[in-house]
Amino acid sequence: MNPMPKNLELLEANNLTITFGGLSALKNVSFQIHNNGEILSLIGPNGAGKTTLLNILSGFLKTNEGSVVYKGEDITRLDPFSIAYRGLLRTFQHISLFPNLTVLQNVLTGFHCKTKGGVFGAILNTKFFRKEEEGIRTNAHEILNKLDMEKQKDVLAGGLSYGDQRKLGIAIALAGGPELLLLDEPVSGMNPDESKRMMDIIRSLKASGVTILLVEHDMKVVMGISDRIIVLNQGEKIAEGTPQEICQSEDVIRVYLGDTSFVMSEQTETYTYEGL
Repeated sequence: MNPMPKNLELLEANNLTITFGGLSALKNVSFQIHNNGEILSLIGPNGAGKTTLLNILSGFLKTNEGSVVYKGEDITRLDPFSIAYRGLLRTFQHISLFPNLTVLQNVLTGFHCKTKGGVFGAILNTKFFRKEEEGIRTNAHEILNKLDMEKQKDVLAGGLSYGDQRKLGIAIALAGGPELLLLDEPVSGMNPDESKRMMDIIRSLKASGVTILLVEHDMKVVMGISDRIIVLNQGEKIAEGTPQEICQSEDVIRVYLGDTSFVMSEQTETYTYEGL
């Protein structure tokens, strides 16, 4: 990856607007993701436009208006493969795996956007192809170790628990070498212990230099790991700030949090969502 100027934002979303059948899914949404490694969470009620926004950033949807600038380059009209090649990758709300392939084989598929050996290299089994293949396998094992899944490398993906399938989805995305990783509800359907382990994984990814944009409904997770939070409602951005600022926002409480509240522990500097 080519280094980018320190004063340049990693990603800029400028006035993103998209309509479906005359209904606005997003209305002039703008924000920035800083070039210093952070976890930025995106929250809001169902139908607020969160997944639509991820689809636009990753190239699966095209805006009616506005632009997406990644590392100084306008990527608004690029296809998903080209965006992934540049280091912006994502997971999906609904798990997308190859159930009849092993865990290791699934991770290997994630390297496809970075390989250079090509079809002819594979057919001719060239020295370059063999060396590249060896490096890819080494990296795949490193990713599985990072996610504590190395012991499951030969297990069919379809036989994994729900939580491990979500971890495998992240492993596949990591194979693409993301600088910015979009996570769509990574703890959805998980029990509390699985959610805790996923939070540890996300923190470790940040520590390794991966910047994360997180869409999540579990407020314990959001308040526990976010550096900043953006709140959407009916396709519009209604708030942006630190966890403390968001939990004190009257607009956020009114449209999303209801009568529940957050309490900050001075000893642990963590947030507890009293409604959970």
